[in-house]
Amino acid sequence: MVATGFASFDTTVDKTNRLLKEIEDAYGWPKERRKQSYAALRTVLHQLRDRLTVDEAVQFGAQLPMLVRGIYYEGWKPAETPVKMHSEEFYQRIRHDFPYSIQGDIEQLVHTVLETLQRHISEGEWHDLRGRMPADLVTVIPA
Repeated sequence: MVATGFASFDTTVDKTNRLLKEIEDAYGWPKERRKQSYAALRTVLHQLRDRLTVDEAVQFGAQLPMLVRGIYYEGWKPAETPVKMHSEEFYQRIRHDFPYSIQGDIEQLVHTVLETLQRHISEGEWHDLRGRMPADLVTVIPA
């Protein structure tokens, strides 16, 4: 655990590191690839956020650990959301924004990140998130 001297900061850094480690473990990446797990989390969060309405994005963001919430909102332009996209475009946007090569396909990466996030979000909010997605994109969100 990181010791910043401020309990809230220590807790959010710890939660964020655990989330990133879960992505690494699920994907089989060593800790030395932390930048890659961070990029995967950030990229998926941004595309998910941009697909949601402003109210939906805020409700989902409220569930995230404080540090991850900052990553989620980084660069957000609420006036430009929601961005209408189908699942193929969702995956293409993530592939475009994810700067690393990976084994497997981008769908596997997205699935890994979303399954990890699901463990850190309340069941009710996750159910709401799935309910807000159009039929084509709901298949991307793990049940």
